[in-house]
Amino acid sequence: MAGTLYIVPTPIGNLGDLSPRAVETLRSVGLIACEDTRHTQKLLNHFGIKAELISYHEHNEQQRSAELVRKLESGISVALVSDAGTPAISDPGVPLVRAAHDAGIQVISLPGPAAFVAAEAASGLGTDAIFFGGFLPSRPGQRRKRLRECAEIPATLVFYESPHRIAASLADCLAVFGDRQASISRELSKLHEETLTGKISDLIKKFDAKAKGEFVLVIDRGKSKTAMAEKDTPDLKERVNALEAEGLSPREALKKAAKEAGISRSEAYRLMHIDGE
Repeated sequence: MAGTLYIVPTPIGNLGDLSPRAVETLRSVGLIACEDTRHTQKLLNHFGIKAELISYHEHNEQQRSAELVRKLESGISVALVSDAGTPAISDPGVPLVRAAHDAGIQVISLPGPAAFVAAEAASGLGTDAIFFGGFLPSRPGQRRKRLRECAEIPATLVFYESPHRIAASLADCLAVFGDRQASISRELSKLHEETLTGKISDLIKKFDAKAKGEFVLVIDRGKSKTAMAEKDTPDLKERVNALEAEGLSPREALKKAAKEAGISRSEAYRLMHIDGE
């Protein structure tokens, strides 16, 4: 009979957040796959857990996944842990979970710590729809491109960021999103935990390149360009009429008004005719 793959979240700071079920699972499995064996050994020592460890990190997860699936197929149950938080959430794990499913192995995910969930709950921003974007790209151009891709997602946006990039990322967020309401949580569940809220422009003043801690950035959803254009349809019509009065053809007037509104000409045409005109 095949073993079971357990996804076991570990504390993101406070060791008291390791659940009794997680402790029981780590004691019961035949093997624990972890990012850093030394880090995980300290956690196990704290709870008096003796277990065999095997490294599983971003540099070996493809190769190690096949090896671990063979062990699972032989009847050995495996617990997957990361250094902090829930495995496979911006941490190694996805290839192993996928390989286990492909092999018909049972996968059981234990609920537990996840920094982006804690930060979203503490932000005071909407929780009916959440988009988790993981870590933003480190290069400025790629980061701004990623933010532009997220600008019209109809959800609260959540990102992880490093201390030496948080100031630059906030500046990029202001440039791309405008001055939305936002929240920054850092050092969640640790001694110096804090959550700051306000407009992005307010939060920029709080951090510089020398900031310390592990950050979660939460940004309120914005109004899409289409939604804003729909709200301002009368203004769009007035602008087109004004441009036509200046001598532009209907086609050129629509094209110019659409460009000014930041929408495509076809979308402007649709909005101009939503009332069946």
